[in-house]
Amino acid sequence: MWIRDRRARDIPVVERFLVERDTRMCARAGKLVDALAHPALLAEENGELIGVLTYILEEKACEVLTIHVEDSWRGVGTALLEKAEHIALQAGCDVMFLTTTNDNLDALRFYQRRGFQLTRLLPGAVDESRMRLKPTIPMTGAHGIPLRDEIVLRREL
Repeated sequence: MWIRDRRARDIPVVERFLVERDTRMCARAGKLVDALAHPALLAEENGELIGVLTYILEEKACEVLTIHVEDSWRGVGTALLEKAEHIALQAGCDVMFLTTTNDNLDALRFYQRRGFQLTRLLPGAVDESRMRLKPTIPMTGAHGIPLRDEIVLRREL
């Protein structure tokens, strides 16, 4: 596996990867954000894209906007996150954070095991985003859980 920065020529394949996961346009914190408009890290294996992490660097913080991998439990997500942390530290960031949804138990487990803490609950934020920003957000998420709230996780660097 190889982790690298996205290049201009990668945009079509990264766009396809994000669109297949309905994460090209991300609704979070009351805004709709184009993940493709931000820097990305790619995980590749045998010339195939197996993971993407998009991020936003702002002042002293690095936001993990999206992270998706082809197959879980292979270390791809961890490798992407570690590379993003390295970039954040080089940019002078002292914190990483992200927003996920109340149904995303896999993400909650993944991030907490890597030192992230739940820092904020935004009740009804997904309902609001579904009404105002992104009507394609389903009513029910992973594991049959009603998709309603946003959860912010944070880790000091």
